[in-house]
Amino acid sequence: MSRVAYVNGNYLPHSQATVHIEDRGYQFADAVYEVWSVFDGRLGDLDGHMTRLHRSLTELKIPIPMTKQALKRVLDETIRRNRVTNGILYLQVSRGTAPRDHAFPIDTPPSVVVTAKRVDLRKGEALAAKGAAGVTRPDIRWGRCDIKTVGLLPNVLAKQAAREAGAYECLMYDEMGLVTEGSSTNAWIVDENGKLRTRDTQANILRGVTRTQLLAMIAEEGVELDERPFSVEEAKRAREVFVTASSTFVMPLVSLDGTKIGDGKPGPIATRLRERYVDDTRRDAL
Repeated sequence: MSRVAYVNGNYLPHSQATVHIEDRGYQFADAVYEVWSVFDGRLGDLDGHMTRLHRSLTELKIPIPMTKQALKRVLDETIRRNRVTNGILYLQVSRGTAPRDHAFPIDTPPSVVVTAKRVDLRKGEALAAKGAAGVTRPDIRWGRCDIKTVGLLPNVLAKQAAREAGAYECLMYDEMGLVTEGSSTNAWIVDENGKLRTRDTQANILRGVTRTQLLAMIAEEGVELDERPFSVEEAKRAREVFVTASSTFVMPLVSLDGTKIGDGKPGPIATRLRERYVDDTRRDAL
């Protein structure tokens, strides 16, 4: 069966789903997005993503295109029409279509695009059991990485650097050598002293929905957490390194720039958190 996309009120064959050439998402990257995991045909952490979507739209002064209830119906219908049991759902909201001009257009309705696709969860499980490789690169992104915009060229370059090195993810670092986040993930370590660390969200990083879920799980697990930055060198000396995202869940990195992390195998904290995240999200999916 061919895929189906939702575009501005219509469900269309994926190959025929288009937006206007002057859509501001295309012209200026003037758009935001969210990605949900789909478990058993249901959305994982609906409210967390909705909250972040509304924040991103508000920060960019893009009108909220529809109520939460109406959007939920669109998301569910897109999943149903694509017959996705396990996979991901992508939502993009741009400022809309208007003659090309840097200033905001007046009274232009936002453009809304939704797609969904199946994902074989067994591939991710196999990689997580083995552990993935990582590389590091300077963070060259803009100054509002807390907003989930579609302006992802620096992230694309970082991800491509990882691919060219035969790695899974690229951890980006700032001018002080401190890790900010991955190209499409939040970054964590279990440091030399056994303390779990991740950068706090007061810094210029994305407020990861998966990250937020993990914080609650970590408290329940009784693991000591320190929300403060860590350097690339600290990551290379760490007992564990892992990254998190809605599409990645919790992915252990067992090497960084060719340096083995710990004993070169996924560590117990990352492994346990992945198990809990998948179980809890599957159980609570809406």
